[in-house]
Amino acid sequence: FSSQVATVTEYGAFIKIPGCRKQGLVHKTHMSACRVDKPSEIVDVGDKVWVKLIGKEMKDDKLKLSLSMKVVNQGTGKDLDPNNVSLDQDERKKRMFRDYTSQKITLEAVLNTVCKKCGCKGHFAKECFVQPGGTKYSLIPEEEEEEVAAAGRERDKKTSLADESSKKRKK
Repeated sequence: FSSQVATVTEYGAFIKIPGCRKQGLVHKTHMSACRVDKPSEIVDVGDKVWVKLIGKEMKDDKLKLSLSMKVVNQGTGKDLDPNNVSLDQDERKKRMFRDYTSQKITLEAVLNTVCKKCGCKGHFAKECFVQPGGTKYSLIPEEEEEEVAAAGRERDKKTSLADESSKKRKK
């Protein structure tokens, strides 16, 4: 409907509703499809504008009306959003986005386990996909682990050689 601007504030404009004493608010986000920082740059008191009723709310026994200018052609008064599609999209954009970046992600890896089914390290029997007679897979040890394992094997060789020489002496 065609109406007249009653007052302009920093957050929008109050519009006189024709045929009644009520006023409705056109929030600055509903004044134009473009971003509006100062509503006074768009409308002045006494300007004739076309508006559409987009919401009503009862608060403290007072009826508050929400109006929109951006869904109405300001030249002809034609409704540009008859099915309220753009209003629904605007509501979806306003929904809060939860920021999960502060929460740590923990991977519950089971590296120090041995499967009872296939005998490989790194998983449990219930997670094992080995089929009877199939190929067995295990985790590849990292370089440090290989060095430690190699050092352990050398130590075992030295102790086994020492054991063999002590056995020869005892004979």
